[in-house]
Amino acid sequence: MKLEKIEGSFSPSEDGKCAAAQNGMVSTAFPEATEAGVEMLRRGGNAVDAACAAAFALGVCEPQASGIGGQSHAILHFQGKTIAIDGSSRVPSLAHVDRIKRNHELIKGYRAATVPSTPAVLGYLHFRYGVLEWAQILEPAIKIASEGYAITQLQHDLQQRELSNFLSRPNKSGANYFLKNGKEPFAVGDCFRQPDLAKLLERIAFHGVKAFYTGTVADQIDADMRQNNGFLRKEDLSYIPWPVERKPLSRKYRNVRVYTCPPPSAGRTLLLMLQILKNLPVRFLQERDPKSFHFIAEAFRKALLNHKERPFDPNVYPQLPDDKKLLSSSYAKRLSASIRDTIDPELPLQDLYPAQQDTTHLSVMDNQGNAIGITQSIELVYGAKVAAAGLGFLYNNYMSSLELNDPSHPYYLRPNASPWSSVAPMICFHNNKLWMVAGSPGSERIFSTMSQFLSHIVDADMPISTAMVYPRFHCSVGGRLSIEADRFSTEVLRYLESVGYKLDLRESYSFYLGAVHAVLKCQHSESFQGVAEIRRDGAAAGI
Repeated sequence: MKLEKIEGSFSPSEDGKCAAAQNGMVSTAFPEATEAGVEMLRRGGNAVDAACAAAFALGVCEPQASGIGGQSHAILHFQGKTIAIDGSSRVPSLAHVDRIKRNHELIKGYRAATVPSTPAVLGYLHFRYGVLEWAQILEPAIKIASEGYAITQLQHDLQQRELSNFLSRPNKSGANYFLKNGKEPFAVGDCFRQPDLAKLLERIAFHGVKAFYTGTVADQIDADMRQNNGFLRKEDLSYIPWPVERKPLSRKYRNVRVYTCPPPSAGRTLLLMLQILKNLPVRFLQERDPKSFHFIAEAFRKALLNHKERPFDPNVYPQLPDDKKLLSSSYAKRLSASIRDTIDPELPLQDLYPAQQDTTHLSVMDNQGNAIGITQSIELVYGAKVAAAGLGFLYNNYMSSLELNDPSHPYYLRPNASPWSSVAPMICFHNNKLWMVAGSPGSERIFSTMSQFLSHIVDADMPISTAMVYPRFHCSVGGRLSIEADRFSTEVLRYLESVGYKLDLRESYSFYLGAVHAVLKCQHSESFQGVAEIRRDGAAAGI
């Protein structure tokens, strides 16, 4: 790994996807959210202040992926200590399996929603680690909601894709808020304003985050849920889902120390994948021989199968008390050695779990040595497709991330349970110095996106600007290989099909294959570098 080459080859870009700065850096999935974070740094705020402001702003200008009706997880390095923030939402008290008539009730509509945790997570982070006034943190989000922002091509396309799901909801509450005239997608460039959401954010800014979970707002949510046969009640909201600080998981990849989130997040899957890759020669990984893609795809399958077959919820009971074994070098070596010349028929050859969720991620560093990555979501694109009446935010559909058939499963649907999560943000250190914070949305593709990104940097000496745009692929447990077809040679595609994969040909720079938002503190200069995913709408910027 040639650190000087990695940092020295970085190239800022005019489109804002790649940026350099001297005193801090913010990368998010929307330019206005990035600017919200940068403004907090300008005002003397730290990385946590910037991240909270950016997260609230993302909930306004990227409603297809997150919002205050969803949940958030974070990885934080603050004053020399690295901490994982478990911001799981909670299942409402009225939600019992015997009250679910059809499984699709958990995918869309009012019964799909868990108790939102994002306001609690951001409020906790600011209270515990921020330095600016709370009202300042929400100021940019309120302004964006009130004055509006321009609809992007990606948002137009997603509204078109989800049009029937919006319009199929009986009261069309989501459509009325997030479609033009409640009937059709907004055109690219249309100014989208959210006055009801602006008023709610103003209330939270003035009264504090508890204003979301108690009082008038809780009464409105309760009435909305009762009217539409949902499960969520004001009593559920009053038990505010404050986040839990957990010890992060950590392993080395080559000479880089990686910290990530433990269960219920999927950091364990990311670290297992990196442990498997460590057993493959660097030259083999980077020569882009057809066989190398096969070996990586099989590593994806094995790592993901471990996630699916070994569920663990620290809130329930320790099904697997010895996490060290799963992340041990010897276990990773056995998995590496088990990779065959063809697709492994002993692994499942069909996918039992859907992988359609969407999410967003932001990364921030300040000049005080602090860093934070927040991954937040409302689960599916535009969540449950229904919105809170008079409040302007979409409900999540995290009830779909719970087990319905096996009562012994740690994520079995029961009151106050937490949903299973695929998020895996990471903070990396080089020579014990804070080096990079990064993350991605993408459901089960998160760990494959992040492992490819890190491998390209560490194994191929790529700057983060190159690693972010590099061609990607993902393989499900069942052998469905999603790949940016035009960016891989015909020889590679034919070989992968010949050894047994079911090819899922995706367009170049596919939205489906994740979205890296990363910030790096240079070790060879006093500067920061940031990248925002080319596959989405974001930007990186600093001071």
